Formats: sequence, structure tokens, C-alpha cells
Amino acid sequence: MREPRTIVVEPLQTEKSMAALGRCRAYAFVVKLDANKIEIRNAIQTIYTGVKVKHVRTIKVKGKSRKFKARIGYQNDWKKAIVTLTAESKPIDGF
Repeated sequence: MREPRTIVVEPLQTEKSMAALGRCRAYAFVVKLDANKIEIRNAIQTIYTGVKVKHVRTIKVKGKSRKFKARIGYQNDWKKAIVTLTAESKPIDGF
């Protein structure tokens, strides 16, 4: 099994994710491309103590094309995980 901190790259704090946090206790994270839902669930519960995960949804985001001088390049693809907590779970600190 991989180290939990290598699976979860960083928390994703956007206006949309902050609205979901207040509405339905959902947190967004940037995760590794090859991580699956079970690994993400275990990593979140290991990193943040007292947190119980209800379910995990994942989205693979394609990299956008960018122009640099006369060339066109692409940003890297990345994966977003939306983690919903149970009602009796403690909230995640740092959001």
C-alpha cells in the first residue's frame, strides 16, 4: 500500500468546493491520476483523524492547451476527488 500523503496531493479550495462544503459536507482534493476510490478513502481517514468518509467521487480533468511564443503546449492531466463525510464525522481542519 502506498503512503497516504503521496495519494492526496493537496486540498482544492475553489468557490464551488467551498459552497459544497457548507451545503453537504463535501471536500475536494487533488489526487494522483492512478489512485482509486478505496485508496483515496483510506488516505483521507488516515491523514485526518476522526474523519469518517461516506463516499468518494472522482473526476479526471484533461490538461488545457497553452500557447508559448509560436508553440502550443499542454498542461498535465490531473484527478479531482470529492469526498463526502458522514453526519457524525468531525470536520476537516484547514478548509
